[in-house]
Amino acid sequence: MALRINDEIPNLTVETDLGTYKLHDWIGDSWAILFSHPKDFTPVCTTEFGAVAQLSDEWDKRGTKVMGISVDGVEDHKKWKSDIEKVGGTAPKFPIVADDGLELSKALDMLPAEAYLPDGRTPADSATVRVVFIIGPDKKLKLSMTYPMTVGRNFAEVLRALDALQTSTNEGVATPANWAVGQDVIVPTSVSDEDAIAKYGKIDTVLPYLRKAKLPS
Repeated sequence: MALRINDEIPNLTVETDLGTYKLHDWIGDSWAILFSHPKDFTPVCTTEFGAVAQLSDEWDKRGTKVMGISVDGVEDHKKWKSDIEKVGGTAPKFPIVADDGLELSKALDMLPAEAYLPDGRTPADSATVRVVFIIGPDKKLKLSMTYPMTVGRNFAEVLRALDALQTSTNEGVATPANWAVGQDVIVPTSVSDEDAIAKYGKIDTVLPYLRKAKLPS
């Protein structure tokens, strides 16, 4: 079954290099990011894990937990973290799910139900396990991004998308293309001009259905 925006993620129990977690309990009242990988000790994935480790303070500022997923075992994850630290310059302190049984990859619709890991497998056997999932405190999927094996993820964009999601959720607004924190937001069409002006002070009516405003400081 496909996992779509606003679907609740499955509350699986997962084994990681830092212990066992039930996903909903691990998320708690936080936002969460799950980012998945088809194999340990692979070049693109190693740089990505390093990038996530470097952003530890940024995740904390946003009340967001991060968890990696890879379809290898716990011992491989522990060894791989030494390489990740060497590449990224920072120790990765977040857990990595040991999804060698593919339960989580299938539950999150990254692999078909009949998928299996053959002997002597390569990353190509689980190539579709390259997704970023952003999950809200309500345990529902808010955004997903899928990448091929040859393209490293842009975690600055993941941060920007997280900021936009948190802003739209907390403020009841939308955000335009390329939006960044501090820029004008979009006033929902369900809000009257009168109510929008009362809330934001003034609005910029670009089109009858496109009105922008600054959030109160």
